[in-house]
Amino acid sequence: MKPVIVPVAFGTTSKALETYTVIDEAIKHRFPEHEVRWAWSSRMVRDAMKKKGRHFPHPHEVLAELADEGKEWAVMQSMHLICGHEFTRLLEEVHTGKPRISVGLPLITSPEDCRCVVDALGHLVSDRKDEATLFIGHGTDHPAWTTYFALDAMLKNAYGPSAFTGVVEGFPEAEDIVDTVKAAGFTRVKIVPLMLVAGVHYLEDLTGDDEDSWKNLFAAEGIESSFIDRGIGYMPEIVRLFVRHLEEAMDMVLESEAV
Repeated sequence: MKPVIVPVAFGTTSKALETYTVIDEAIKHRFPEHEVRWAWSSRMVRDAMKKKGRHFPHPHEVLAELADEGKEWAVMQSMHLICGHEFTRLLEEVHTGKPRISVGLPLITSPEDCRCVVDALGHLVSDRKDEATLFIGHGTDHPAWTTYFALDAMLKNAYGPSAFTGVVEGFPEAEDIVDTVKAAGFTRVKIVPLMLVAGVHYLEDLTGDDEDSWKNLFAAEGIESSFIDRGIGYMPEIVRLFVRHLEEAMDMVLESEAV
């Protein structure tokens, strides 16, 4: 009996939901003989989709269904970008006993992963001398917050001082990044959502009309901003990295069965 693959994402209620279809197709192409059942960790997203008549199951629900069906193994693939609170919570919640579970790691969990992501983002870095490129992630107060600084260092090493990394929540503060970009002499900034999907954070925190949105913070300093309106989940290189982590988790199942 082949393990069921369970990709676990935070989810979104915006049209960016289409990004998950791209990832789903890649997983099914790589593992055509395996059933794939998605799970969604955000209660807000699940409740919102329920009002629209769509059922987005929690990981617990999917695992309970698999146990009832007598499935022996499930391979859960995290769709998180870093090993932050959401991933830690997932690990705590899936110790249900049955089925047995192997968990694929988030996107960036090693220096090699970081290099792969930096390579994937290269085509988005502006070649204009007056324009900075700013990659904005979700951010976290989990110890994994340092992942963003590792990524920033590698981006600058690869593409020069015009590449910056910021976060919506946590350190460094948005105002500090804006000041740094201005102090470096840039009059334009290209903003890229360093998120799997360009959902609510993109629509509100990055491009929203509130005075504390990134768009307006830069405007207040006389810096013109442009935006990439898709998350990185549509990029083939990013999808391949998730699939590679899934392959590693699948290998753990095969090794366990061979013992």
